[in-house]
Parts: sequence; C-alpha cells; structure tokens
Amino acid sequence: MADPAATAPSPPPRAEVDPEVARAVDAGDTLAAVDLGSNSFHLLVARMDGGTLQVIDRHKEMVRLGEGLTSDKHLREDVAERALACLERMGQRLKDMPPERVRAVGTNTLRQIRPEAHFVERAERALGHPIEVIAGREEARLIYLGVSHGLAIGDEKRLVIDIGGGSTELIVGQGFQATLRESLHMGCVSMSRRFFSNDKITAKQMDKAELYGALEVRPVRELFRQSGWATATGSSGTVKSIAAVVMAEGWSEDGISAEALERLRAAILDAGKASGLPFKGLSEQRRPVFVGGVAVLRSLFSALAIEHMRVSDQALREGLIYEMVGRLEHEDVRERTVATFSRRFDVDQAHAARVRDTALHLLAQLSEPWELAHPDYAPMLGWAAELHEIGLAVSHSHYQKHGAYLIGQADLSGFTRQEQEVLAALILGHRRKFPVDAFLALPSSVRCCARRLCVILRLAVLMHRGRSADSIPEPALSAAGDTLVLRFPEGWLDDHPLTRLELEEEASRLLAGGLSLDFR
Repeated sequence: MADPAATAPSPPPRAEVDPEVARAVDAGDTLAAVDLGSNSFHLLVARMDGGTLQVIDRHKEMVRLGEGLTSDKHLREDVAERALACLERMGQRLKDMPPERVRAVGTNTLRQIRPEAHFVERAERALGHPIEVIAGREEARLIYLGVSHGLAIGDEKRLVIDIGGGSTELIVGQGFQATLRESLHMGCVSMSRRFFSNDKITAKQMDKAELYGALEVRPVRELFRQSGWATATGSSGTVKSIAAVVMAEGWSEDGISAEALERLRAAILDAGKASGLPFKGLSEQRRPVFVGGVAVLRSLFSALAIEHMRVSDQALREGLIYEMVGRLEHEDVRERTVATFSRRFDVDQAHAARVRDTALHLLAQLSEPWELAHPDYAPMLGWAAELHEIGLAVSHSHYQKHGAYLIGQADLSGFTRQEQEVLAALILGHRRKFPVDAFLALPSSVRCCARRLCVILRLAVLMHRGRSADSIPEPALSAAGDTLVLRFPEGWLDDHPLTRLELEEEASRLLAGGLSLDFR
C-alpha cells in the first residue's frame, strides 16, 4: 500500500504455470520481481508466452546486506551505499514498467533494520518502486510457490528448504499449496559471521556451528519429520552452490546426498581456511559464506533425516511473479486469508459486509478530493471492514485493541508487514478515540492515506451501529482538505436522533485527529 503523494520518485528455461493463475494474462505482458536478500539482490523479468512463464532477463549482485547489520540494528553506511548502488542499476531496468507489474520485497535483514534508520525509504528512491518487507512465513509461502511451479506435477508431499543469508525457510506442501511453513534465524551470512569470521576452519568450529543449527531446528524438528513429506528440494544460492561443488568433485551425480555432504565437510576441514577452499564450481563471491551455508545444510540433513535433496532453479523471485499473475487474475491470496480469519474468529459476516459496502460507497465519493484512487486503497478498506470486529472473540471491552493486536501479530498469508501495520491501525481506529499515535507510527508513505481510510471506516461503522439489515440512505460525502461534509436526505436525521447524537460525538473525536466533520 503506497501513498502516491508521498513516495519518491513516482511510483533461461521456461517454467510451467498453474493454469488457474495464467488463463487471462495477455501474451507479452511483462512482470518484474526484485528480491532483496541478506546475501544477494536479484532482479527477475518475465512475461507470459503461450501459457508458460518466459524469463527474459535476470540480474544478480552479491550485496551481502546482512554483514552490514550492526548490534543496534542499523546498517553500516558502506554496505548501505553498496546496496543503493545496486538498486539504482536495477531501477534503470524497471523505470518504464508500471508499478502494478513490479514487486520488490525485503527479507531477513530488512526485517531487522530499525525504521528510524530510514534505509527502506532510501532504497525505494534508488529503485524507483515501493519495497515491501515480508515476514519469514510469508517468505516461505512465496518460496514454495516459486519452487512448486518448477517441479513435476504430483500428489506427493514435498519438503522445500531455502537457505538465505540471514534466515532459512522450511516448507512442506502439496501441489501448489504450502501446508506447513517455518522461518529459522540462521543463514549462510549469519552463520559464517558467527563461527568462521577469522577465515580459519577447525573441527571444533564446525561442530559448534552444526550444534547451533540443530538447536534452531529443534522446536520444529518433529513437526516436519512427521509431516509425511516424500521428497526434499533445496532452492537459492547456498543450496545451488553446494550442489555445484559436490557434483563437480564427483561426489554426487544429481543433487546433494547425505554422503556427499559428509565428504564435503571433510574436504573443508582439510583445507582449513575459507580463503583456501579448492573446490571446482565455487565462485569467489560465494567463498566467504560457503562454509556457514554448509553447516546450516548439514544440520538440516541430520535433524530432518534427509538422505537426498534435489535442487530447484526457482525460488522467492519466481514465487513473486506467480503471485502477481494471480493478483492480476483477481485470485488474491489475501482475500482467502481475510475470509479464513473471519470464520476463525466467528465474525458476524452479514454485518461486516454491510459496513464494507457502505465504506466503499463513501470511498468512491472521496476518491478524487482525498486522492484515494490508488488501486490498493479499496481492498485495504474492505478488508478492514470485514475484520473490524474480530477482537470480540477476546472481549467486548476495548475489542478494537484486541483486534488490532491479532492482526498486527498474526501470520497473514499474502500480506506484507506494512500492509498488516496499516490494517491493524484501521481496526484500532474504527471506534472510540481516534488513535493519532498509531498513524504517526506508520511509514510516511502511507500515513496520510491510512488516516483518511480510517475516517471513512469510522463513518461506515457508525451508520450501522444499530446492526439492522434495513437499508439506510446513502449519504453524500464531500471533502475540502481535512473538512468533511456528510449530507443526509431532508428530515432523515430528525427521524433518527440517536444517529445525530452519535455523529455529534464522532465530530468531537475527529477534532483530536485534526479533522472537521459537518453533517446535515
């Protein structure tokens, strides 16, 4: 979700695509995905061609963002400059693409950088497109979406492992659907920094690294062991580089076996130094973080009893492309997520639908004067309306606070962290005191639009306070700056004194948020 007034600047093999998400995207339509990982930045440009996704351009740079993360969760300036230079180069490729066909996401390191460091804002200016920071389990879902499209169609359950620079994602899924997801706080960069930063490699260091990996996996080990997966697949740079080495050395003919990993470990210890690793197929850029990645993979092989792992060429960035195809097809996973949460928390769906319809009617009237025409705004307002009462599952007292907490802390498939923050703020602000501080805490690029959407949601909720299915008049709503005028049919407010009183109270509450409400 982006505020167009605040963002700056303005906003080679073929892979089979799930036919359910490909059927109406025109041939030749170009899509782009940017993956801002802790180790590498990736750009993928692709288009639909005869029912398949055709990759037409790739760009990768080893930025090692994770190594610049300081103890106080800021980013060293030299690493920041390196990352921004990379994004500027990628931005040149994307400058002529419409925003709805570009999706850029940040993962583990960007999840950790403090907002006051303002790195994401600088990165968005360099790239020329908004950047979404996604949670670990959402990253896992998108990885599986990408990997599953590159695998042969089958009904078996699959284990997918993606070792990034700062986190490792574990997923079990069937077909194109992920059924079990987890994100572990270890990756090739973080493991290398922690255990192999002095270039030396000893058996004691390797044992400590693998033990640390085992401890990270331990809370979910049995859950994944008992999930019934039949095949294991690895994705992204660490797994691909390990596979390239063991196959080049003749220790494996296809993919990575447990025996090949054991031989690789022995050879690493014989070398004794990361800078002295003699392996064929190992690039100089990958060398500094290679041993940390091997330690992560060995701990996973041992904990999950993996005997053999095949390797996928597809990962997060391909998942982003497939996700965009689905959204263009109006098959948005966020819709399913909202529907699931509504059922789980026993929301009065008929009442929520009435509030949603009224809110969208009011939004249509303010689209131009309040600059709310961006395509993200109507769905976000609709979802907030559908979920505004989920806090009632906890307690009626202050239920808007309970609802905001649930939405802010939950794993919401398809939603970015920023989208969840906006959704939580809308739910928190739909009744009672207007939560000025909640909106000030949002990124500057969405602060104004979220505040205005919240006002619309509040008015829609107020009009349905009686929870009656009887129709209410569709009031006319206009705005001039932060002054709102709400007009009802002649005599309607006189016949509904309770609504008049509630509007008077609402006008008083909105004044605290710097808004003026006039109703007639």
